[in-house]
Amino acid sequence: MKDIILILILQLVYVPCFTLRTIFLVKNLIVPASILGFVEALIYVFGLSIVFNGNQSVWGMIVYAVGFGIGILIGTKIEQKLAIGFTTFNVNLPTKNEALIEHLRQNGYGVTVFKGEGMTSIRYKLEILTKRNLEDDLIYTIKQYEPNAFVVSYEPRRFIGGYILKNMKKRKVK
Repeated sequence: MKDIILILILQLVYVPCFTLRTIFLVKNLIVPASILGFVEALIYVFGLSIVFNGNQSVWGMIVYAVGFGIGILIGTKIEQKLAIGFTTFNVNLPTKNEALIEHLRQNGYGVTVFKGEGMTSIRYKLEILTKRNLEDDLIYTIKQYEPNAFVVSYEPRRFIGGYILKNMKKRKVK
């Protein structure tokens, strides 16, 4: 029975390490990814040896799989809390909402405004780069000023220079 509990605990540590390592690699954070890879490999080999050498092999395999599934949930929640990196928002507006633009700029967001042709009218697009941990605040602000805005977000992999990088370092994180 203690082996079954140990297998579950190992999976609940192993899988979040695996999840975070993968995310760190995607975000080009090589050193933390390497450290997690080392820990992950140790846990993986140790856990599998318990599963395949124990007398409870069927139950051990089931608990191993259950721990894997729960570990994915835990790893994802940890990554969402860490919110590493940046997000770019493209906000499509029916009018040039000066109040929204000014509010965002006063709160440290870099906002670039584009004017374009929509299907039936002129549209305004705001391009905003923010830290991932500030996404919810930004969305809340956009909804307050422009409830009908069409918002698309994505994670940029690389950027160089510009106004926003200098000011993001100075900006207070809530």
